[in-house]
Amino acid sequence: MTSSQSNGNQAVHSAMSQKRGKLSIAIFFAALIGGLVYMFAQLGSDINQFGGVGTATLALLVLALMVALCFEFVNGFHDTANAVATVIYTHSMPPSVAVVWAGMFNFFGVLFSSGMVAFGIIALLPVELILNVGSDTGFAMVFAMLTAAVLWNVGTWYFGLPASSSHTLVGSIIGVGIANALVHGRPAITGVDWAQVTKMGTALLVSPLVGFGFAALLLLLMRRVLRHRPELFQAPEGNRPPPKWIRGLLIMTCTGVSFAHGSNDGQKGMGLIMLILVGVLPVAYGINHSISEKDVARFATASQATIQVLAQQNQSFNGTLPEAEKILTEYVRTKELNAQVLPALAMQAKDIESKLLQEKQNKIVDNQQASALRNQMYVASESIKRLEKSADMAKQPQMLGALKDYRKGLERYTQFIPVWVKVVVALALGLGTMVGWKRIVITVGEKIGKNHLTYAQGASAELVTMTTIGAADLFGLPVSTTHVLSSGVAGTMLANKSGLQKKTLLSVLLAWVTTLPATICLSAGLYWVFSLVF
Repeated sequence: MTSSQSNGNQAVHSAMSQKRGKLSIAIFFAALIGGLVYMFAQLGSDINQFGGVGTATLALLVLALMVALCFEFVNGFHDTANAVATVIYTHSMPPSVAVVWAGMFNFFGVLFSSGMVAFGIIALLPVELILNVGSDTGFAMVFAMLTAAVLWNVGTWYFGLPASSSHTLVGSIIGVGIANALVHGRPAITGVDWAQVTKMGTALLVSPLVGFGFAALLLLLMRRVLRHRPELFQAPEGNRPPPKWIRGLLIMTCTGVSFAHGSNDGQKGMGLIMLILVGVLPVAYGINHSISEKDVARFATASQATIQVLAQQNQSFNGTLPEAEKILTEYVRTKELNAQVLPALAMQAKDIESKLLQEKQNKIVDNQQASALRNQMYVASESIKRLEKSADMAKQPQMLGALKDYRKGLERYTQFIPVWVKVVVALALGLGTMVGWKRIVITVGEKIGKNHLTYAQGASAELVTMTTIGAADLFGLPVSTTHVLSSGVAGTMLANKSGLQKKTLLSVLLAWVTTLPATICLSAGLYWVFSLVF
């Protein structure tokens, strides 16, 4: 690294160490307090409209919501470096402006997210915990996995390690599932939906490799295509900003990564908050009360079609409704299909249709009734997901089509996120990006490669990161912005023959390897402790 580049790093350190002005601090706390007031006002309004909760339960609800928002806040300052390191170290934006800019687009990313990742994360949990999330064990689960995730994120942030919040949360969920199975005398392996874990784990494993490989390839491609722009492949000299067109490119990629990070990582907090709300106040949050008349009619048609195709199987269920739900719950948990599953599903579909009519007529007025309906719909939806993967269903395309339409209708009722939940999670993540970001920014900006990051390297790494996260959103998969970006930077360093700092790479690899076992053990232990407390 040249003396000029070293001076540039010193200039960056000097800019990052500048204290915030009183106005910016006042705006920060105003947004923080305003967000909390908005949340409690919306929550209070829903509680008053749909029925109150006990004082102790309300206290636990508020505490759980605050811990969930704390997770998103920590996620924000832990992952800020993903977006701002390149614009800061190329002097494209001053640090104070870059973090506010990133926070703003993290906020927008959360607001415009689809919600698919949120419910994909929840699907990792064992079915009995999802069905009983409002119980003592449900609260133990929520507090255990959130506390474990926050502790690990703060620990890796303290040591300046770009670890993955997604990786952390998945590990925490697996730990809770394993502990729950052991507590109930079942083998640990039965506590988690391993097919879903494999799907999520593959995304988390493959995405850094995509970041590394494609960022390197993009840099090499840019070298061929943009040979007439040699300034793009130079490192900053001193603290001078880059040419305007390069600056615009880097700010655009920073914006894209911030938005993509918000759209993916923000959904994890939304999913956990919805899990808490459904468990405590299902009459308000168990069913989507704002579903359109068009979707109601569409679901009614799909329901009738499903009941008819199931009736054609000439199989009857002679048990009670609770027995039917038990059969489906066991099928979701074990994936072992038997002759009772389809007739039990038919009975559930008829009862769901009847109860939804009561819900439309405002006859479902208490939490117990609402929770029962929500659980029935969830178990029916998850049962159909299992059936869709069954070899027997492939031989019956008419039934498969009807079941898919019915499941989509069930999900319209159960997989929704109120606007106020999106807003408060967006605020938590956005405000978090403006706090404590310096440690990991320095790691990404200085400690991955031996030479200073060039403009083209920064743009390549962030373009690939932005695209990878956007693709993951389409498939409802959580990916690590941290791992994709840091591996992308490493890939460009290798392609540019700039050299890699082995000590940093080993530290990042160590954090990546230890995150899963560490959070599994931590959340499992906390689940046991919280189970005793509650």
